[in-house]
Amino acid sequence: MTEERTAGRVPTATMDPDVIDLLIGQHMEIRDLFTEVEAATGDARADAFGRLVTLLAVHETAEEQVVHPMARGALDGGDDVVDARLAEERQAKELLGELEKRDPGSAEFDTLLAGLRVAVLAHANSEEAHEFRYLRRTVDPARLRAMATMVRAAEATAPTHPHPGVESAKANLTVGPVVAAFDRARDLFTKARSGKD
Repeated sequence: MTEERTAGRVPTATMDPDVIDLLIGQHMEIRDLFTEVEAATGDARADAFGRLVTLLAVHETAEEQVVHPMARGALDGGDDVVDARLAEERQAKELLGELEKRDPGSAEFDTLLAGLRVAVLAHANSEEAHEFRYLRRTVDPARLRAMATMVRAAEATAPTHPHPGVESAKANLTVGPVVAAFDRARDLFTKARSGKD
């Protein structure tokens, strides 16, 4: 851990991870999933891509509901920081939506996947540099741990597919439950049709 990430905290083996640790861990998982999708073929590639889509969708929704509203109020220039992140998220959702329409074995898929990877990883780096590090400095550690619980709750009911245009906390709370229910029903139907558990 860098000194910056641990500033103001006393790490212990029993301490629950805070929201920053949770989200940075998910960023690492996203990086790994991109590598897995790129290396896989056939059904394994489709499965890895499905997991990537779901993780990206629920991760971004939770950030939009919990982290960005806190950053708007807690950071100097928070509105500008969050608005820039939301624009990045919308671009990634649009690319992800295009990818979902493509055959994972096609050259077009590979090209779009490479573009998505660049956009998503740049977005993750921007969040870590311009949002997370300053939240760590300005928000009470107990509040950051409570936010991790809030993120997990938001992820449990979040849409599992990208929905460009639903990037605000308000939109996620009003439209999110409807699209989440639709997404989860679609996922169950798809699994049933493919014979997967």
